[in-house]
Amino acid sequence: MCRTPPLIAGGGPAGSAAAIALAQAGVRATLLEKGDGNGDAICGGFLSWATLDRLAQLGVDGPTLCGHGVDHLALFVIGREHVLRLPQTAMGLSRKRLDAVLLAHAQAQGAAIRRDVTIRAAEGRALILANGDRLACDTLFLATGKHDLRGLARPKDASGPDPELGLRFRLPPSPERLRLVHDRIELHLFDRGYLGLVLQEDGSANACLAVRKSRLARANGNPATLIAHIADASPALADRLAGFDAAVPFDAIGHVPYGWRARTSEHGIFRLGDQAAVIPSLAGEGIGIAIFSADMAVRHWLDRGPEGAAEYQRQFAHVARRPLAIAGLLKDLAGRPALAALPAALIASVPGAAALMARLTRI
Repeated sequence: MCRTPPLIAGGGPAGSAAAIALAQAGVRATLLEKGDGNGDAICGGFLSWATLDRLAQLGVDGPTLCGHGVDHLALFVIGREHVLRLPQTAMGLSRKRLDAVLLAHAQAQGAAIRRDVTIRAAEGRALILANGDRLACDTLFLATGKHDLRGLARPKDASGPDPELGLRFRLPPSPERLRLVHDRIELHLFDRGYLGLVLQEDGSANACLAVRKSRLARANGNPATLIAHIADASPALADRLAGFDAAVPFDAIGHVPYGWRARTSEHGIFRLGDQAAVIPSLAGEGIGIAIFSADMAVRHWLDRGPEGAAEYQRQFAHVARRPLAIAGLLKDLAGRPALAALPAALIASVPGAAALMARLTRI
């Protein structure tokens, strides 16, 4: 059967992984990426052991990535610290580094990479570019991350009456932060949100927050003020934020639909990554979902072409259901530290409990 090579909208981990998998099968897809290779996406920064294994299968191994090794999870709940060993070594890695490596590998495998291309909208499987061009295809792999594409947007009511926002800022390399955080990914819980902290390949610290809009409003809508409030209530976090500059730039994304998953799809449209399922960030499985969904979608396309989109989306939604549900419960607990204190202590004290929770939130 003769098939037109697919178009891939988005050059993040999901889009790059799809391009690599297609190239390995002898298919030269065209990938459209809005960035110029110098950006650093707001989401990501942590690769689980399972994700590292999947990346290795694509030909991108740990030594190539050169990230920061992570062996422990530290939970900070109402003044108490609980440290759990991860089942296997994970990695802290900036999206700038990860995306650059994956796109370069996709290109080396034979994918056609077009940078600095802004997609304004989609009309079915036709993409309308900012320069007025219209690109039509038989198959579209939609990999635009948490950013929706007009014409194929996710439902707006998925985030509920008090939507969650994603915030991210960076802390420069510091010997004291290296000593405190070291080989850990940390979760600092606070009312209606949590802050994750992990070191990355250059020694800087990636700080990501998931916070309810109502909680940010208490800080007059100012992220720096919110950070100050959280640090005032947590000496441990204050130590890690030493040298924090209130003028530091924050990356932000609004109305994150955590828990959403696509159950159906239009003919020839394969939703990947956050366009397929949005797992709460505290699970550390966002990049894993991106890679896994790309692999599953490519296999369905190779088997059935554009007709495989609907079955792929149903199967992926089924596979993602349990990890999203469990991660959602953990997220709801994290935003209520008083309720999370006892479960956190139990997980930390029961042998194997942490490994079980980690397995249940992998895809």
